[in-house]
Amino acid sequence: MARKKITVVGAGNVGATTAQRLAEKEIGDVVLVDIVQDMPQGKALDILESGPVYGYDTRITGTNGYEETRDSDIVVVTSGVARKPGMSRDDLLKINAGIVKSVIENIIKTSPDTILIVVSNPLDAMTYVVHKVSRFPKHRIIGMAGVLDAARFSTFIAMELNVSVENIHAFVLGGHGDTMVPSTRYTTVAGVSVEELIPKARLEAIVKRTRDGGAEIVNLLKTGSAFYAPSAAVVDMVEAIVKDKKKILPCAALCEGEYGINGLFVGVPVKLGAKGIEQIFEIKLNAEESAALKRSADAVKTLCEQVDKLL
Repeated sequence: MARKKITVVGAGNVGATTAQRLAEKEIGDVVLVDIVQDMPQGKALDILESGPVYGYDTRITGTNGYEETRDSDIVVVTSGVARKPGMSRDDLLKINAGIVKSVIENIIKTSPDTILIVVSNPLDAMTYVVHKVSRFPKHRIIGMAGVLDAARFSTFIAMELNVSVENIHAFVLGGHGDTMVPSTRYTTVAGVSVEELIPKARLEAIVKRTRDGGAEIVNLLKTGSAFYAPSAAVVDMVEAIVKDKKKILPCAALCEGEYGINGLFVGVPVKLGAKGIEQIFEIKLNAEESAALKRSADAVKTLCEQVDKLL
């Protein structure tokens, strides 16, 4: 059976760590692309030389062009500038929209049938940029945010209760950032709602920390943003697609009426399999959750309207 070909565009911290994790799990052969001369080649060679020690035979190639990416099964887009302290995701909009547009124009020439996973920030708006430029069907455009947000939420709950993260199923909806909607009602610890296990005030503090999860790391690092957990989240999504796992994961997907949202990429639970997004799961929300999700969608809509002016 031929191995899958996975391209990672952007060989910075998120891209290179994604390539490393993909190689170590032998999910497919990896092409690492970046505009910086020789840098992706150097990182690819370094990851390749880890193979004898870690015991993987993944082929990994670094390149400054797109010819090597031809006929990729999946393309992960991490390109763009990272957030700096004090910078909002929205500040990134103008710069990264131009970068992502150029990447997608190149990808659609060489891999017209690929599945696109978008990681660039501001996430929901960049996924919309990819949709507008590529004109791919909606099942082949997926934004990575919810898996990361749910991982952060799970981490903080595990720390609070001193239980294994494996016991926790976190449920997160909405845009990536300040308006995200971590649902405490649907978040469970070994099947029990977290609302029954953690007092309301503590839970609200954990929800706030989850919302601010990216900014917390930016402020601690001083010179960059998170990349270990984001790359782990990407690999979870890639693996679900490559292995046709039909795994339910929170991802940014194009909603066309689901949850009362139309024409926007917003974080919702989806079934990920070989075709990409195979189904959006509609969960019954209460009035408070619906209102929070609508606020989140409205914030995404504002960004997308700015994108329409830029493109």
